[in-house]
Amino acid sequence: MSELAPYVSPLSPMRSLRRIFVDNLGTPGYYLRRDSQRHDDAGMPGETVLLIHGFFQTRAVMNTLERRLRADGFRVLSFHLGGLLWNFNTRGVPTLAARIDRKIRRLRERYGVDKIHIGGHSMGGLIGRYLVQEAGGEEYTSTVITLGSPHHGTPTAFLGAGMGLLFVSKAMWQLFPRSPLVRKLNKGRFPEGCRLVSVYSKHDLICPWRSSVLSEDDGTDVRNVVVGQMGHMSLVEDPWVYGLILRELVERPTDAAAGPVGLGSIALQGGLARSSSRSSAHLG
Repeated sequence: MSELAPYVSPLSPMRSLRRIFVDNLGTPGYYLRRDSQRHDDAGMPGETVLLIHGFFQTRAVMNTLERRLRADGFRVLSFHLGGLLWNFNTRGVPTLAARIDRKIRRLRERYGVDKIHIGGHSMGGLIGRYLVQEAGGEEYTSTVITLGSPHHGTPTAFLGAGMGLLFVSKAMWQLFPRSPLVRKLNKGRFPEGCRLVSVYSKHDLICPWRSSVLSEDDGTDVRNVVVGQMGHMSLVEDPWVYGLILRELVERPTDAAAGPVGLGSIALQGGLARSSSRSSAHLG
């Protein structure tokens, strides 16, 4: 498999195996910690970013991304989604989208929060997309950035089904390719006035890149950003990916919809450096 090529070292098979697991499944801390430290950002100045973690994960997955965004002047929100053992996110996408919508509306009433951005990893990206496209979130959302999200479902859901997760999670059914939820999202169009960006890796083993590709049929402001040499969980940890996220939030690039933005562009590197240096002044 070409997806495995960056991981395989004939001279060190154990190191290769460890890298495959860590890059794609993360560290034990993602699963063993019940929650991450809470910050009350709702009343702080700055643009608001809501982070939504993925299936069978906790808020701890987003810790690094949360710290980076906060350091660059954003106020960051994330919610405990509950699920299996009251900790792991296993609830269905529409259920969680409705729950998040209620929380956001309460925060808007209490603190006067205007527009927000959403960053969702894996299934969290589908939740963010469903929230805006089907559950009323278009009213208050400017941008949805998905990281390794299965917009067309993912074949690895069949592995989860084989492990018995179908019996504890409705979400697992929804992650199948051509599931009713996937077909519903792809049949509709993302609302005008809101940007949908899919960031994905050519070496993601959990959500193969073809599962994440958006097309111009999905909306008027839709983009793909493709990266390489990293796995599913690396998308929330890698500083280069964070630079891409920051560029989308600050600069809102005007490249053609559905045209992949590659990593080889020197101009892109300069744009990332400029957006990073300006972000605190622009948003603080």
